[in-house]
Amino acid sequence: MAVMAGVPTPPGPGQVPPAHLRVTNQDREHVVEHVQAAYAEGRFDKIEFDDRLDRAMTARTHGDLMPIMAELYGASAVPRIRPMPAPVRREAPTESNERLGASAAHLLTLVGFPIVGPLILLLTGGKTSPYIRRHALEALNFQLTVVGATFLLPFTVIGVVLIPVIWVAAVVLSIAGGISALSENPFRYPLTVRLVK
Repeated sequence: MAVMAGVPTPPGPGQVPPAHLRVTNQDREHVVEHVQAAYAEGRFDKIEFDDRLDRAMTARTHGDLMPIMAELYGASAVPRIRPMPAPVRREAPTESNERLGASAAHLLTLVGFPIVGPLILLLTGGKTSPYIRRHALEALNFQLTVVGATFLLPFTVIGVVLIPVIWVAAVVLSIAGGISALSENPFRYPLTVRLVK
């Protein structure tokens, strides 16, 4: 990593990111796409696929991701993997069970599982599907925000009046989120504190 006037700059084309550099969600998803493509080609069995997928989804630094890419393409190919244009990221799933799982993350909040529903889907379907993970995280963070507001707002006079409005808005937004997930559209809840990444 080059340093100019005391400010670190990101690695340029053809440079390998330092192993200690923290990864982004996009970096993780990029590696997950490579692992899924290798599995679809028959290069891994299910156990090997699950292991690499788990390692990629829980990676914190580039040093965690590089061994996975080295297993796929060899150690000498790792420097070329990073600067290559990323494959087209699919916002929408190809399988209907991914759409149903992502939709359930939003809609389970309406039947008495406001936090547990999205959390279960995050821990199950979210491990193998970035699409389900994205929607489950969004639903979980929104429900945590609603629960927090429900407990904190009664300490103010206006807060007592706002609680029913927040609950109605939560129902409407959860339905909108479920429909968006089914119709393969991205969805972001407004005024949400995103505590879970």
